Amino acid sequence: MSLRPARLLASALAVTALLTVSGCLSREPDRAGHAASDAPSTRPRSAAAPALTAAQAQAALITDTDLGSPWTPTEGTATWRDTLLKATTDLPDCQRLLDVLYADELLGGTPAAHAVIALDDGDDQAQLRYQVASLPPADADRTLAWLRTLPQRCGQFTAATTAAGPQYVQVSEAALPPVGGARQGLRITLTGQPQSQYDDPVTLTLDVAAVRVGDDAIALTNGALGTEPSDATRQALERGVQRLTQIREQGRVQA
Repeated sequence: MSLRPARLLASALAVTALLTVSGCLSREPDRAGHAASDAPSTRPRSAAAPALTAAQAQAALITDTDLGSPWTPTEGTATWRDTLLKATTDLPDCQRLLDVLYADELLGGTPAAHAVIALDDGDDQAQLRYQVASLPPADADRTLAWLRTLPQRCGQFTAATTAAGPQYVQVSEAALPPVGGARQGLRITLTGQPQSQYDDPVTLTLDVAAVRVGDDAIALTNGALGTEPSDATRQALERGVQRLTQIREQGRVQA
């Protein structure tokens, strides 16, 4: 009879201990669940990059010194722009291409912050036009995606011009240096009929490039009658992307 209270006490202590351990285990997942749900709110969010300013866009442009001799600041719009790029065709995508080339609006309209420079190579009668613009990545990607379709949609077509007669147009993909986050290049040639049996056909060769660089974009056209100095395209893009990146980094440091 004297052992029964002791056994009852031992049983009660065991049950209490079991309930205590069980309670601790049941609360552990609850604490883990709160920690998981609270974690996202405690992580710092990356701030959106500030829009490129007009002054930054201007500072990010290349200059004639980046390309070296014989490139110089332009003396005016190339004559072949009005003569050959002001053209019409019945193919919608191809007409859009001709329109944006003539208007120098490869990136679409007039972005909030943009800057343009034109350079001339007097030796090759070439002109390079270079633009830096603040452009949302989604908009830049849409432009790049459209450009990628053009070698298939507008590989060969005929365009009409007022000053130079019909032009046989060819559009192909052009290799670009591995710069920026995404890029697309095109080689476009327009070849007209000779005016007489003694004349050679005149060909305009035009390199076109668009590059997405973070929240900004670069557009370039480099053209000449005959064969344009294509190395200038590579130099302009490599120097230009490097300069734009530096301008952006300086802006973040000063912010």
